[in-house]
Amino acid sequence: MQLTLVKPSDELEEAYEDFRADWKRRQEKIVPYAVRGEGLTYPQLMEFLYRRENAPEEGQVPSTAFFLINENREILGAIDIRHRLNDYLLSYGGHIGYGVRPSCRGRGLAAKMLAMALPYAKSLGIDRALVTCDRENPASAKTILRCGGILEDERFLENEWVQRYWIAL
Repeated sequence: MQLTLVKPSDELEEAYEDFRADWKRRQEKIVPYAVRGEGLTYPQLMEFLYRRENAPEEGQVPSTAFFLINENREILGAIDIRHRLNDYLLSYGGHIGYGVRPSCRGRGLAAKMLAMALPYAKSLGIDRALVTCDRENPASAKTILRCGGILEDERFLENEWVQRYWIAL
């Protein structure tokens, strides 16, 4: 299977709607938040992602979203790379958030996607990427560890334990 990280584009609208439907069928919210697009049309999502990258709102940091696609241009997952950390991201969200569509989980795609995204993070001047996950998500912890993550600590935030890992770039 040939995998590629691509920025969301107009050509991926139909693939995105299929991606969105997969999450809805499983009654899950799309992860990462940046590509959730709740209540947005695809063109509105594209504008939202452009603003996040180029002119984020007050208190937000710039971020770049990518879709993981296969040779058939199906969206298998998404990843959001924050260009720097604010206080909230340092404690909870980290530099990188990612998610694999429910029907494609268990194939190692998250680790491949994260590994593919790390060079982009490095190109932003990030020497150590903070990646977090819920303690109740051992699959995500395994993904982060496979990509070189080292657990720094666990913090109780917003009614859940969050594990904070650093990946040297």
